[in-house]
Amino acid sequence: MKYFWIQLLLIAGSVSMALMFIRTWGQAKNRAWKRIAFSLFVIVNVYAVLRPTDVTWVAHQLGVGRGTDLVLYVMVLAMGFLTLNTFLRFRSLEKKLTDLARTVALAEGARHNDARLGGTPAVVATEVAAAVVVVTDAEPKPEPVDSDTVKA
Repeated sequence: MKYFWIQLLLIAGSVSMALMFIRTWGQAKNRAWKRIAFSLFVIVNVYAVLRPTDVTWVAHQLGVGRGTDLVLYVMVLAMGFLTLNTFLRFRSLEKKLTDLARTVALAEGARHNDARLGGTPAVVATEVAAAVVVVTDAEPKPEPVDSDTVKA
C-alpha cells in the first residue's frame, strides 16, 4: 500500500497511452511490428510497475547493477529508435512534398504557357492529372525484363 498512488498513476499513464494508440490505430497506418512492439511495451511497463523487484532480478541476470539502470538503458535505445524513425519519416515526407511542388510548378507553367499561346485547357488538365498520378504513386513499378538481355 506504500507505493499504491505512484503505481496507480504510472499504470493509468500506460493505459491512457495504449488507449490513445488504439484509438488512432486505423488512422496512423502503423506497421504490424510497431503495433506488436508497442503492445509489448505497455504490458511490460505495467508488469514492471506492479513488480519492480522482478526488474531488478532481470537486471542482475543481464549483468546490470540495478533495475532502474536497465530501464534507463532500454529507454535510451527506444529513444534512439524513435528519433531515427521520425527522421526517416520526415525525409520521406520532404521528398514527396518536393515532388508534388515540382509537379504543380510544371503543370502551372504549362497551363500558363498554353493560355499565353492559345492551347486547349483540356489537354493541360489531362497532363496535370497524369503528372499527379506519377508523383503520388507510392511504389515504383518494376521494369519489364527483356528475355534477350537476361544472362543465364
